[in-house]
Amino acid sequence: MFYFIATILLNVVISVLFKVFPRYKIDTLQTIVVNYCVCVITGSLFIGRVPFHVAELQQPWFPWAVLMGAGFISIFNLLAYCTRVDGITTATISNKLSLVIPVLFAIAFFHEGAGVAKIAGIVLAFPAVYLTTRVKEDNGKIPNLLWPILLFVGSGLLDTIVNFVQHNYLGSSDVQATYTVFVFGVAACIGLALVATLVLLKKVKLEAKNIIAGIAIGVPNYFSIYFLIRSLNSNVMQSSASIPVINIGVLVASSLAAIIFFREKVNTQRIIGLVLAVVAIYLIAFQPGMAK
Repeated sequence: MFYFIATILLNVVISVLFKVFPRYKIDTLQTIVVNYCVCVITGSLFIGRVPFHVAELQQPWFPWAVLMGAGFISIFNLLAYCTRVDGITTATISNKLSLVIPVLFAIAFFHEGAGVAKIAGIVLAFPAVYLTTRVKEDNGKIPNLLWPILLFVGSGLLDTIVNFVQHNYLGSSDVQATYTVFVFGVAACIGLALVATLVLLKKVKLEAKNIIAGIAIGVPNYFSIYFLIRSLNSNVMQSSASIPVINIGVLVASSLAAIIFFREKVNTQRIIGLVLAVVAIYLIAFQPGMAK
């Protein structure tokens, strides 16, 4: 259970940091790019070597690492934006309830159990996301749901790729750690190219505080993905249950952090959505026969 708990706590730390950054006018893009560079360094130190060799490029998981790296930098920027605009609870729920996508994938392609409780939880997840994101602004208008929906779909697809690659290509802890470094390496290269272009065009200016923020996120971010892969490979339960167990922990812990540290307002509608979210994830995760 260590990997499950560690993944939950690290994801909460990342969410909280993104909520704090706007107070110090931290540039999100620069921070995320530095974060990925730090992830590469952290991962290389963790496995005791720099894994970027020609032989690794021939591995069957390499194209998936490229795809995930590109997806990571896109979703991470979107998560940061949603956290800043819609709040830590809304962003976290949209992100974590995306579990319905990898759950459906695991049921369809890995032939994992699909009991009544799991199906009910998947169906219940959608109104839960809607109720928690449909919060009225001070002017009475409903905020744009596009970003939470994109976060929902994108995060679900990334979790699905992680699940697929882990099942088919990542059999040992060394390969899992190496794969994680490559994913972050791809994301770092894309991000560095983007930031360099913006700097040359004088659209942004590099600042030390953004580097510090990136370092703060980088270490927990690497291990959050590595521990997620280890969790899926732990054989404690089916992957269609592992992801919900992790997500419900992140959901509850992030919500508590938002209420305690940031005094986020929670109206009746959002409370109902949060309760439905917890029930949905519970139904998916805790049913008979969930073990592998």
